Amino acid sequence: MEVKARAPAKIILAGEHAVVHGSTAVAAAINLYTYVSLSFSVPSDTDESLKLQLKDVSLELSWSTARIRDAFPNHDNGVGSSPSSCSLETLKSIASLVEEQKIPEENRGLVSGVSAFLWLYTSIHGCKPAKVVVHSELPLGAGLGSSASFCVALSAAMLALSDSISTDFSHQAWQIFRDSELELVNKWAFEGEKIIHGKPSGVDNTVSTYGNLITFKSGDLACLKTNMPLKMLVTNTRVGRNTKTLVAGVSERTMRHPSTMAAVFNAVDCISNEIASIVQSPVADDLAITEKEEKLGELMEMNQGLLQCMGVSHSSIETVLRTTEKYKLHSKLTGAGGGGCVLTLLPTLLSGTIVDKVIAELETCGFQCLIAGIGGNGVEVSVIGSSL
Repeated sequence: MEVKARAPAKIILAGEHAVVHGSTAVAAAINLYTYVSLSFSVPSDTDESLKLQLKDVSLELSWSTARIRDAFPNHDNGVGSSPSSCSLETLKSIASLVEEQKIPEENRGLVSGVSAFLWLYTSIHGCKPAKVVVHSELPLGAGLGSSASFCVALSAAMLALSDSISTDFSHQAWQIFRDSELELVNKWAFEGEKIIHGKPSGVDNTVSTYGNLITFKSGDLACLKTNMPLKMLVTNTRVGRNTKTLVAGVSERTMRHPSTMAAVFNAVDCISNEIASIVQSPVADDLAITEKEEKLGELMEMNQGLLQCMGVSHSSIETVLRTTEKYKLHSKLTGAGGGGCVLTLLPTLLSGTIVDKVIAELETCGFQCLIAGIGGNGVEVSVIGSSL
């Protein structure tokens, strides 16, 4: 049997950076996905191996099951129902397995993801021979939660073919898991994220797993359900940034101006709470949607102004803001800032001609533009083929 899973990316609608200082933030799933397909290989004398194909970078990796069994002597059968953290000793074994693959220098940034894959697969399925193929619509390292989407899709595909989840494979449409199964997927994905990031917040994998929107404040997460269609233009400036440095910069500014920055963070908290209220309130008609979109646009613009106060904007971000402002559209950075991605609200009644003009102008600057729906389902699975 071959199973395919897809997990969405995420954006921060409001509250980035301020959330570190106790404010509320709002995150949302977007309909750009990482896809993972998993099929077990028929054991043979000639080829018993675990294969990982990363289609977007044309990279294929392979480990013999004997080598994996040697590296993970306690993982022969897997324990899908019991998520656990990767020990330092096991991390060393994984590092050896990855190093043996001699991944090209231009792809060294993928090493932590490959390591997370090996941990998740051997933990859930032990040393079974299999082929895993990964394809993603997300730009890497741009603040859209690409690593979380990767870990969630991997966990879902692996668990769907385990004894830990009883999925109905009688039809081929995309299917969602039950809440208890989503919780299991999320826990495993978080363990993968820990291998990649060390100390992740858990927000990215939670949004990717459950979909829709969530608010989070001081470690508490709450799932929201939007009652209005939202569409965003996501502009990838292609400018890399160091999240830790940007977070540290905001903290240093807070130490220099404690009362002023406290007011900034309080204002962000108010913006996040108002956005959460707007997206959850009932929508009566098109006029109500238009009024809500206008309010959301203003709140995004205010949030951007406060992010500029925190010192996390960038010349590339400002270029996007100036471009979209010419068309009377509201934008804000999403994520750490200092480059990365910018969100632009696309109102329901906005003409496609205007959208095309904005995209053309932004692409002339060397930026990558993606259109994404906000909210929607989290991780889903589908049968590609079955021998049942």
